[in-house]
Amino acid sequence: MLTAVLIATGLFATAWGCWRGYAAARAALVPLLREGEPTRALVDASRPVHARTRVRAAARNVLLAVLWLAVAMYGLYLATVGLGVRA
Repeated sequence: MLTAVLIATGLFATAWGCWRGYAAARAALVPLLREGEPTRALVDASRPVHARTRVRAAARNVLLAVLWLAVAMYGLYLATVGLGVRA
C-alpha cells in the first residue's frame, strides 16, 4: 500500500510540476518576445535593465519555472523511493 501511494504521488507531482514548469517558462518568454505598447516601451527603455518591467516579469516567471521543476524532481524522488520500498 505504501509503495502504491508513493509511486502514485510521485508520478502526480512529476506530471504536475513538469506541466506548471513548462507553462511558467512559456510565460517568461512572452514579455521578452512581443513588442508591447510603444509609449511604455520608451519609458522602460530609459530605465536600467534590472528595473524594467518586462525583465522583472520574465525573471519572476523563470524563478517559478525552476521551482515547479524542483517539485517535479521531488516527484521523481518519491516514485524512486516507492519502487525501493519492500512491502
